[in-house]
Amino acid sequence: MITLHDNGVFLIGGIPQADAGISPEEGRKRTMAWSILQAHNTSGDPAHLQIRFDAMVSHDITYVGIIQQARASGMKEFPIPYALTNCHNSLCAVGGTINEDDHVFGLSAAKKYGGIYVPANQSVIHSYAREQMARGGAMILGSDSHTRYGALGTMAVGEGGPELAKQLLKNTWDINYPKVVLVYLTGAPRRGVGPHDVAIALVKATFASGFVNNCVLEFCGPGIASLPIDYRNGIDVMTTETTCLSSIWETDGVTKGFYQAHQRPEDYRELHPADGAYYDKYIEIDLSKVEPMIALPFHPSNAWTIHEFLENAADILAAVEADAQKRYPKAHVKLADKIHDGGVWADQGVIAGCAGGLFDNITEAADILRGGSTGNGAFTLDVYPTSVPVSLELTKIGATADLLATGAIIKPSFCGPCFGAGDVPANNGLSLRHTTRNFPNREGSKPAEGQFAGVCLMDSRSIAATALNGGRITAATDIDYEPVHRDYHFDKGVYDRRLYYGFGKADPSVELVMGPNITDWPKMQPLAENLLVELAAVLHDPVTTTDELIPSGETSSYRSNPLRLAEFTLSRREPAYVGRAKAVAEIEAERLAGNAPDKLTAILDKVGDGKVLAQNTQFGSCVFANKPGDGSAREQAASCQKVLGGFANICYEFATKRYRSNCINWGILPFTLDAGTSFDYAPGDCVFVPGIRSAIETGVEDIPAKVIRADGTVEDLMLHVKGLTDDEKEIILDGCLMNYYAKRSN
Repeated sequence: MITLHDNGVFLIGGIPQADAGISPEEGRKRTMAWSILQAHNTSGDPAHLQIRFDAMVSHDITYVGIIQQARASGMKEFPIPYALTNCHNSLCAVGGTINEDDHVFGLSAAKKYGGIYVPANQSVIHSYAREQMARGGAMILGSDSHTRYGALGTMAVGEGGPELAKQLLKNTWDINYPKVVLVYLTGAPRRGVGPHDVAIALVKATFASGFVNNCVLEFCGPGIASLPIDYRNGIDVMTTETTCLSSIWETDGVTKGFYQAHQRPEDYRELHPADGAYYDKYIEIDLSKVEPMIALPFHPSNAWTIHEFLENAADILAAVEADAQKRYPKAHVKLADKIHDGGVWADQGVIAGCAGGLFDNITEAADILRGGSTGNGAFTLDVYPTSVPVSLELTKIGATADLLATGAIIKPSFCGPCFGAGDVPANNGLSLRHTTRNFPNREGSKPAEGQFAGVCLMDSRSIAATALNGGRITAATDIDYEPVHRDYHFDKGVYDRRLYYGFGKADPSVELVMGPNITDWPKMQPLAENLLVELAAVLHDPVTTTDELIPSGETSSYRSNPLRLAEFTLSRREPAYVGRAKAVAEIEAERLAGNAPDKLTAILDKVGDGKVLAQNTQFGSCVFANKPGDGSAREQAASCQKVLGGFANICYEFATKRYRSNCINWGILPFTLDAGTSFDYAPGDCVFVPGIRSAIETGVEDIPAKVIRADGTVEDLMLHVKGLTDDEKEIILDGCLMNYYAKRSN
């Protein structure tokens, strides 16, 4: 099905080969990724990229913070097309007016700065970007990790908000030229196998080993021709879960048809690697051998074929139960009782968002269910078309009526089920979802209150087959149905009658509309000569997700109030973190007021003269995690730590570039440890890093530190801060990105 090759390969005549008669260096210049990246590189150095993007997209969890950062740093208008979508908190009944207040702010900002405003429930962020912003050979930056439009010939990247603020200030996204991995597709999928099946299989094959971490995936091969455009988009959006950096696909007549259907034929560009293109690694996927897949909690890589799962359900669910009980000791986890009456039974099915709510996914689900019933038991099926134009076309062709007739519910264009703001299952419920993620409590449960629910990712086709059987988990390949191809007709008039198109029409006279929950960022201090951090959380999980660092769902309604949102930091993973961090911050505030707090001087006395050191030693909190930052691009995973007085993360490696960038942009030192270094410390222990400011200024990457345990013993610890750019050094020294820009504007 999928084969990984950890060696370089050339593509000659469309076939992977070991040799091409040219050097790898020359071959790298023949990839699609090279041509697009270098066309957007302003550095003049092909190895060290400084990228300017063609357009940007944000949703209502992130755009307020981005605009607040940019305007505080001197922005007067949006220099490139910037779409503000409202697909994440449009249905949350949390906090009174705060959700709609953010939407009103977004419209006023689009008018003032010249943006594109997409009202609530018109489209999910990535659907709008595909429909109206993608362009062959272009690059798009989004403040959402699933910013992926490679199947349309657009290289897209998901990053934290500060990186978008940089683009608004006409600065660049800076990275070293990435490795490029060939994904070579052959064969054609069988009936009943959908894009999520291919994607989950790819994530399973690559995630744990980090095979494509921070690489660009370049999709080529004869198998592409067998895939409709929605199928390609459905695979592409899930490449984020492999932890790759971006993606790009060969384009063809199918891609051209997408642009023609969306009334933008001029934006199509034929893309292929040149003969002799060289790739650092390659992956072979035989589409004809892909089977229906299921990803169990708590990651898309925790996957089996549906048949494997059903054959071994007792053992697999017992392992999930044990994992969940360890994570959530207050909950009483029960999943084994889903096995009864000769099958495994789910409580809920959801088809939604940028991965699931696509036209072809929903029409084929309707083909499977037509004339049947979802049953009158506990099982429910909810379907969220990805945009109003998609929903309108589904209505015109009768697919919506077919689904409603079976007992399915059709809901608005909304990302809620993907991040815990819609369709929260019952306690101990098992939900099957064609969405992007199934991270811990991302479905909206509250484990601190004894709740647990589990999400399994499946393709819409197998979810429909399961619904047809009343909730009995069923692979779509195991039922008899005939998919009916339907051409898609896009009605742009729906958008023209509702969206605000303001690019190039900035009006400085417009006042921003600021609801009471929209507040400015608190003042942040520059880095002092020495640093003392107290461990406020020590997490030894293999990977810590951004959803654990700052929960999604109803929590994110407070996104425009940094202090209030910070109260939820690590609340579902380490509830004591906020209290510990606040206690440290109070001592630091006392120090900044000119005092020498007794607790601080007592700790510093273990490594020198405490009262003297207190004068130039910053005191903050710190999170240790083995591998933090998998998942969302939301900057709040880092900014909330900084708002609470966090000054460092310590880890063995960062799960993603975007989370490390978020830490740097908020002035959080990204310390790493050598593999194998013991870290048996606990909350309350401290790490003293003498001369840290000088080390960052001079580019020292190996930084000796002292661990001061709570019992007073002192131990040596070697920390590293590797690969900082000159700008990143300055950002850390200044305390955060906003300070960096404010300093330079004076």
